[in-house]
Amino acid sequence: MNPVIHFEMPADDRKRMSGFYEKVFGWKTQQLGKDMGYYVLVATAETDKEGMLLKPGAINGGFYQRTDDKMMMQCPSVVIGVDDIKEHMKMVEKAGGKILGKPEEIPGVGIWVSFTDTEGNRVGMMQQAMMKSMAKPKK
Repeated sequence: MNPVIHFEMPADDRKRMSGFYEKVFGWKTQQLGKDMGYYVLVATAETDKEGMLLKPGAINGGFYQRTDDKMMMQCPSVVIGVDDIKEHMKMVEKAGGKILGKPEEIPGVGIWVSFTDTEGNRVGMMQQAMMKSMAKPKK
């Protein structure tokens, strides 16, 4: 299989976008300079000093300035794993995002819901079945 190794999403306001993902998911962002088109690097997991991911399977990505170019595909395609989907739904709304519909259970996989972020990007969140059982208090 070919794993997902990077993601990109467009943004109208990179500062607002950075604040949203930092508050809701704890990601780290770094805006590059003019020579790199003011691209914003996004770290979703810890890396070593060379920038290599320490956690297998994790991915990092970036955000680019949205343009009016209709030929350029400007939509995200990512799903973000969370340990408590209900809590993160509240966090999304508190940070200025909007939940789209109700969470859906995907049997044996987890609970999934879409949301739009502060830039109007449609993104998915999933609480994996394994994470769901780990989040429940032991009796």
